[in-house]
Parts: sequence; structure tokens; C-alpha cells
Amino acid sequence: MPEEVHRGETVKYSVQIVGVGGQGVLLASMVLGTAAMRAGHKVRMSEVHGMAQRGGSVLSTLRFGDDVVSPLEATGGADLIMGFEPVETVRSMGLGSRDTAVLMNLDPVYPGNVAAGFDTYPDVEALVREIEGRNGHVVTVEATRIAVEAGKAVAANAVMIGAVAAMEGFPLERDLLKEVLLETVPQKFRDLNAKAFDMGYDAISKRD
Repeated sequence: MPEEVHRGETVKYSVQIVGVGGQGVLLASMVLGTAAMRAGHKVRMSEVHGMAQRGGSVLSTLRFGDDVVSPLEATGGADLIMGFEPVETVRSMGLGSRDTAVLMNLDPVYPGNVAAGFDTYPDVEALVREIEGRNGHVVTVEATRIAVEAGKAVAANAVMIGAVAAMEGFPLERDLLKEVLLETVPQKFRDLNAKAFDMGYDAISKRD
């Protein structure tokens, strides 16, 4: 797992953000990337790969640090995998190594064939066990459930951004991430996103 970054140290950090269309992967990429720029880092972000419409797999790569040239990361080189959806998190594990930090949302998005009753979704606990068998740095969060508690399920991406701010070794500060998030979302949703962010942060920072 990446070591905690202290002031004055050289920073080079790579995040793979995965999920499905409609979950706010692009928003998360924009918030993290903007926060990294404000923190003085060079930032490179890939275009979102996959189908951006609701339900399609989406992947965004964000790299930032003192000397970052390319938005592309070598296979297995991610410092953090930020998984918005359980199956997509499992699919993305090859982007990291056993030392990669993993933030995994436990709330699934059911594909159309599952919603229609033609197929079944894998057991989420089994998916977690599969990831833990490959990696000892998995942190799970029920982002959608927490977002509903905050006010609306659509704020799950704000929960995830708050949660990542609490991840050990993540080099961007909580207050900066929250500030950028609230500047990015429409004004009428700022209170909702602020509450969701704080609840996501607390879900990780206050666990035993």
C-alpha cells in the first residue's frame, strides 16, 4: 500500500476510477484532478473509456505528481483503484498489484439482463472475498446506502470522494477535495453533496 505522503516529498500518484455510466465516474475524476492541480501537482487524466451511457462500463485514469508526463499507467501500476461498482471493481484488479489500495463500493448496479430476470448478479460478499484473496488493502463502503441516508442516491459519488479522502496514504487533503466538489456540482445540490461527502469520510475514518 502506498506510504503516506509528507510535505516536501516527491509525489507521483495514479488512480484508476471504475464504474458504470450514471455513477459519476467522470465527476470524481474532475474533482480529484482539479484538487490535485490546486495542490500544485502536474495532472494527466485519460478520457473516460467505455460506454458513458447508463449501465455501460466506464474507466478513467488520473495521474498526478511533481513529474507526470503521460495520462497512461503501466498495467499493475495503480496506487489506488476507486471502484464505484462491485463487479467493475473485480474486473479492474489487473490495473493494480497486491500493494494497491482499493476503495470498493458494495452497492451494485444491476445490468439490464439482471433487472429483467434473465441473469443473476454475483454474490457481493463473494466478490469481496475474491478481491481480498488478491489484495490485502481493500476498504469497502456502502456508498449508495449512505447517499440515500444523506438525501438522494445520486450523491453516491460524493460519498466515494469523501471516503477516498479518508484513505490511508491518499495525498490530497479533505478540505480541498470538499471545496472542489462543492464548486463543481450545481448550487441546488451543494448541501446534499456536502452531507454525503462528510458521511463518506466518516464511514472510513471512524471505522474500527
